[in-house]
Amino acid sequence: MKLIKIFSGIVLLIFIACDKNAVTPIADDGYFVFGSFYGECEGEGCIEIFRLEENQLSEDTLDNYPSADFYQGKYVTLTNDKFEMAKDLPGFMPDKLFDENEKIIGAPDAGDWGGIYVEYNNDNIRKFWLIDQKKDNVPSYLHAFIDAINEKIGRINE
Repeated sequence: MKLIKIFSGIVLLIFIACDKNAVTPIADDGYFVFGSFYGECEGEGCIEIFRLEENQLSEDTLDNYPSADFYQGKYVTLTNDKFEMAKDLPGFMPDKLFDENEKIIGAPDAGDWGGIYVEYNNDNIRKFWLIDQKKDNVPSYLHAFIDAINEKIGRINE
């Protein structure tokens, strides 16, 4: 029985070590920006952009509609409870997203269904994407990630 546990542990370590493209945790100088945006909308909840760092979560106060460039926000730090709700979100980011050649995936907010903004800055990699909220317009590997972002935004805003 002890031999089986040892063998299982070794197999698990090999599996983890072979995943070279896994999204790494946010380092001291890194960050992860995520949010949603809706153009045909009124009120504070139309644009929700957050910046996740190693030990804090901040919310953008400018609420600018994202463009085809890196988002420039003005952030205020949220409570540690909010940070705890969102700190695992980078782990939902699919590795395949880094292989995308386009910054705009689908047609974000084209039919008033909204879009997702994601920016990753960690380990000398800085990229951003605008992702369609309408799942028919994006690859299926993004569906769970879109759901995770929307779920985290909902929980943060409770």
